[in-house]
Amino acid sequence: MPFLELETNLPAGRLPPGLAQELCAAAADILGKPAERVNVTVRSGLPMVLSGSAEPCAQLLVSSIGVVGSAEQNQRHSARFFDCLTAQLGLGPERIVIRFYPLEPWQIGKNRTVMTFL
Repeated sequence: MPFLELETNLPAGRLPPGLAQELCAAAADILGKPAERVNVTVRSGLPMVLSGSAEPCAQLLVSSIGVVGSAEQNQRHSARFFDCLTAQLGLGPERIVIRFYPLEPWQIGKNRTVMTFL
């Protein structure tokens, strides 16, 4: 069950229509998970500074069970997420940062229990 949280200082009007759906589809493909399990949040217009500059930027937080736990996995994921984000947001890769967090099944609640028991 992947979670993507995109935060950017770009105003909402500058984001492409359907960005959350595009990120959902991209994450499903990149992480090898069904789109029905991917959760995406997009936050725009935030006060942000990246590398000391308030120029347009974005950060993506990717957390999931079992697919973001190694440097090798994340190196592959990073390249593909950067391709998606630079195309969708019109930002250079130097204005984007991605954080990967592995999750354990007991850390995600669903249907009145945790993923461990589903």
